[in-house]
Amino acid sequence: MPRPPKAPQIALGLGLLAGAAAAGPARADFASCLSGIQVQAAAAGVSAQAFRAATAGIGYDDKVIELSQAQPEFKTPIWDYMAALVDDERVEDGRAAMRQHAAALAQAEARYGIDRYTIAAVWGVESNFGKNLGKMPLVQSLATLACSNNRRRDFFRGELIATLKIIDRGDIAPERLTGSWAGAFGQTQFMPTTYQRLAVDLDGDGRRDVVDSVADAVGSTANFLRVAKWHNGQPWGYEVRIPAGFNVAAAGRKNKKPVGHWTSLGVTRIDGRPLSGEGPAGIIAPAGANGPAFLVTKNFDAIYSYNAAESYGLAIAVLSDRLRGRAGVQAEWPTDDPPLSRAERRDLQTRLAARGYDVGEPDGKVGQKTRDAIKDIERRLGMTPTGRPGGKVLEALRRG
Repeated sequence: MPRPPKAPQIALGLGLLAGAAAAGPARADFASCLSGIQVQAAAAGVSAQAFRAATAGIGYDDKVIELSQAQPEFKTPIWDYMAALVDDERVEDGRAAMRQHAAALAQAEARYGIDRYTIAAVWGVESNFGKNLGKMPLVQSLATLACSNNRRRDFFRGELIATLKIIDRGDIAPERLTGSWAGAFGQTQFMPTTYQRLAVDLDGDGRRDVVDSVADAVGSTANFLRVAKWHNGQPWGYEVRIPAGFNVAAAGRKNKKPVGHWTSLGVTRIDGRPLSGEGPAGIIAPAGANGPAFLVTKNFDAIYSYNAAESYGLAIAVLSDRLRGRAGVQAEWPTDDPPLSRAERRDLQTRLAARGYDVGEPDGKVGQKTRDAIKDIERRLGMTPTGRPGGKVLEALRRG
């Protein structure tokens, strides 16, 4: 997420690093920087042999710096974000994965008190059920960040040393430690220090392998949610209908009140039934007063803590409901240009490629090449060039 992290959670968008002009000195000093980190790693218990083996042949990676500095010009609307993460394809894939790994999910649920649908939803959002683990070598990425001139180099040094400890202990082979540019890895994308604190050996083989062991990955996720104070048997929340004039700005996830308080303000379930539930709850409306709204409990906070973004937490929450067989988001998003599922995005990319645009492999992941192609098509059609993969541009392409 896929997603800004807060240590010790998973990693995305950890803040802007120094400009490219500072890369030259950092690259030149890379070997010296590694020597200094080796001293720190030794003090933390990492053997010299493990350090040399893990860092042999690595270099300063300009691609990591480029990704860390990226400031995407396109802000993804919540409806596009949700459509890509919670579509029929992911639900079907999730149900198949849950059947295949039913024993591991049941064991994680029983041991840590986290329902299997929520665990599976995290797994699905983080790596598409183990299909997308990230391809960047962890040691090289973290060493680059730890030796670059950025304001969080001490944070990245800590993550690098944690990674070296994982290797030294023999939990995960160095060649299997790949992930995001910022160091998140495994089937549910843990940062190395989070792994050190919370990863578990659920399959009992003596190693905490969150990369190749589904049992260890889902068990570790369950343990994370347990520590985040998930309470089994309670919902994360549910979709609600807010009355006209409801002050969305005064609500929010943190502004939790007794359910009766929201009832007194005219809030109902989405189908009009009265609110229910015990304990305090907040109201979130991620698209504003004219879009879907949700009553959220402390269990939503537990999900939120995994990546500190309400859109991310909502994607996991709604996916968990759909995996149970419940409905997804019912209210309409405030847009006249419908969002696209991943299958529809692949269709869009295929049609753009057929018209001569270089969009790369039609994989449903909308990058800059696809956005540039959409903008050009929009200009040709007399539309405002936004670069957004929406229903209108897809329908126009389908009409030829």
